[in-house]
Amino acid sequence: MVYRRGKGQKGRTKNAQGEILRVKLPRGKEVLGVLDQRVGASRVVVRCMDGKTRNCRVPGRLKRRLWLRPGNVVLVEPWEFQGDERGNVIFKYSNAAVAWLKRKGYLKNIKEEF
Repeated sequence: MVYRRGKGQKGRTKNAQGEILRVKLPRGKEVLGVLDQRVGASRVVVRCMDGKTRNCRVPGRLKRRLWLRPGNVVLVEPWEFQGDERGNVIFKYSNAAVAWLKRKGYLKNIKEEF
């Protein structure tokens, strides 16, 4: 049985056991990362899986919808210029999705403290 939860959880499709059915995976230049620090002015420092630390911004369309805290796993799109230093946060993963990513091996470099 597939159901959707309340108004604030659009797009999270789960089955009756609460398992995640679809998880957004990185495409093209996108990389996974763990949020290290909130800097202010809708900017965050993210430790990415490619070994780089990027100063990322949260775009205006996501600013009010995406509540980020240190330790959250996010999807980062590096900029075309200064891509090694900067990027945009485009998605935040739920706890169940993070567990799925760890099981499938997408988060091998991540420490267990997050």
